[in-house]
Amino acid sequence: MDGFLDFAANRIIPALDAGLWTSILLIVPAALLGVAIGVAAGTARVYGPRPLARAIDGYVALFRGTPLVVQLYFWYFALPNLPLGDCRIVLSPMWASIIGFGLCSGAYQSEYIRGGLLSIKRGQLRAAQALGLTPVQTVASVVLPQAFRRALPGCGNEIIYLIKYSSLASVITVNDLTGMGRSLAKSTFRNTEVFIVVGLYYLALVTAATLVLRYAERRLEIPGFEGKKE
Repeated sequence: MDGFLDFAANRIIPALDAGLWTSILLIVPAALLGVAIGVAAGTARVYGPRPLARAIDGYVALFRGTPLVVQLYFWYFALPNLPLGDCRIVLSPMWASIIGFGLCSGAYQSEYIRGGLLSIKRGQLRAAQALGLTPVQTVASVVLPQAFRRALPGCGNEIIYLIKYSSLASVITVNDLTGMGRSLAKSTFRNTEVFIVVGLYYLALVTAATLVLRYAERRLEIPGFEGKKE
């Protein structure tokens, strides 16, 4: 046990601390991008013109129906080789991961937002229009805030998933927590100890995110609107 603690303190933790910062720089923008895409896509699927809604349905089906690791390979390895004439798009491993995670997460987030929007009674739309609000104002000011509150638990759950599957960024050479752990395990041959600590780091990230999301839910809750009365 003493040998494990010494190894963890002297080798594992210093290496993983560097990977932790990389993981945070990856997870935060990818989560924000996913939420933004989810809100926009979910709203367009419910209230947008039919051709736009059908196109977004195709996007959702594509990104929900293909493995995330394949999507990452596309953004990092395949995108530079697409026949785009003189234009050649080359993404860094970090940006390929952020775009890949954001687009995939956004597809799932749009389902939660769409469900929240469909749960709002149509009478509220007619009441808002009777007060003189335009359709855009009605959706933005009346419907979407309520729908987002109802969708927040599902959206938060997707962010938790994002934290965990961010470990796939290591397959395209991002030195995140998993990437640093894999390198250390290869150089020391102490796989068990290294990946136990890697797992504890992810557990700490998920726990912190869960607390933040629960705080956000409490702050956005309207007393007597969603809560159950005893």
